Amino acid sequence: MKAAAFSSPGTPDVLQTMEFDDPHAGAGQVRVRVKAAGVQPFDLALRSGWSPPPGITVQLPQIPGNEFAGVVDQVGEGVTGFAIGSEVISYKMLTCYAEYVTVDANQIVVKPQSMPWEVAGGLSGAGQAAYTGLKEIGAGRGDTVLIHAAAGAVGTIAVQLARAWGATVIGTASERNHDYLRSLGAIPVAYGEGLADRVRALAPHGIDAVLDGAGGDALRVSVEWVRNRERIGTLVGFDLAEELGIRPIRSQRSAARLAELADLYEQGKLRLHIRSTFPLHQAADAHREVETGHGRGKVVLTFD
Repeated sequence: MKAAAFSSPGTPDVLQTMEFDDPHAGAGQVRVRVKAAGVQPFDLALRSGWSPPPGITVQLPQIPGNEFAGVVDQVGEGVTGFAIGSEVISYKMLTCYAEYVTVDANQIVVKPQSMPWEVAGGLSGAGQAAYTGLKEIGAGRGDTVLIHAAAGAVGTIAVQLARAWGATVIGTASERNHDYLRSLGAIPVAYGEGLADRVRALAPHGIDAVLDGAGGDALRVSVEWVRNRERIGTLVGFDLAEELGIRPIRSQRSAARLAELADLYEQGKLRLHIRSTFPLHQAADAHREVETGHGRGKVVLTFD
């Protein structure tokens, strides 16, 4: 099979299309012919030489990728509920930038017929991170929630989930994305100098919780608005989280949560903007696109 992989860490140029042996489904697994795979900041960090947390082993040449969607083409012993030809969404730690992925059957869910492949391939990472983050900061009915990097892939879903759960949402983003945030139900606010004053003007009674996908200065000023720092969570600024005494958030993934997100999409209550798609052989270009930062929505690899 073909896959995008790197033999040594470095710039996006180290990502090359390589040939690997086809994997085969073991007991309790399925093999999926991949139609789309999302590109995440985690993938970029790994490719750049970042050392992942304990339990994640990099074996060079390494195929990155943590989310995908495709068609089941092999079913292992003991698997029920899925068959050859089932269209599915899934997640796996690494190896998803490939034509075939084997995965435990308890990590796949049925793809809604109405969901395009590129959305399915990019749903798990952003969706489960947004869901986890909002639950950890206790966002819910009656809250005013501030979401940093609200126009990104995680932010896009976090805004919609928080609104669906009854919260008022203020979202930071560049001005070119303000109409987009309004379309999702958020009140937009610009980054940069004067952010604290702009947020106070929009929320004179205060902010109840913050979900951060930007880090840096935006996270530093967040502690001015929320009394309980346990209700400030960051998905990116872990070193700063320790310094400020706020909550570092690491996404917790499950098929049940992914199925809930897929159901919300099917009901018309959730959407994911796809910023751009790239064929597998242009995986390096996909990484460059994500590295530009502050882009709207998701970048996805597509497969023939």
